Amino acid sequence: MTDSAAPEGPGRERHWDALAAVVAALIGFLALLVSGYTAYVQRQQVRAQVWPYLLTANYDTESSVKLLNKGVGPAIVRSMRVWADGKPQSSWRAVAGALGVEKTAALRTSTISDNVVSGGEVVPMLVFSDNEVYRHFRTESARRVDLEICYCSTLGDCWIYGGHEKAKALQASVDRCPVPTAAETFSD
Repeated sequence: MTDSAAPEGPGRERHWDALAAVVAALIGFLALLVSGYTAYVQRQQVRAQVWPYLLTANYDTESSVKLLNKGVGPAIVRSMRVWADGKPQSSWRAVAGALGVEKTAALRTSTISDNVVSGGEVVPMLVFSDNEVYRHFRTESARRVDLEICYCSTLGDCWIYGGHEKAKALQASVDRCPVPTAAETFSD
């Protein structure tokens, strides 16, 4: 009887060693999955902490058009393009002239292209000294002007606000910002 009992001992030890190795491999694999998921969640949290969100707004009481960053992170403006009646414009003064707005000398502008707009910052793009001229500009630009601003976060995620066609989405994620042609380069 002792002869048949002896082989069972070493066989059982090998079985437990194999099982322990499989369990250790599974635990290692699960640890790797948890680590990968944690890195993904942390990346998403960082993206949320540096997320910019640009939009324009009319301030009737101040006779101005402003660019707002409603996001929490800085917006790195890579390009800005403006069209009046489908034709590219080089500056806000050119846009005002194309719309037949008089007294463009009373127009103050801020440079948006190749600039950084901090989270929560409000930048006056256009400020008119005459309220009547501003109202005329606002009415005409709503129908005849298209504006496109391409901006990126500090992590390199990019979006386009506006667009050349009114049917385009107001905000769209893009892989990278388009490079404007010489005719489409906007200096303001």
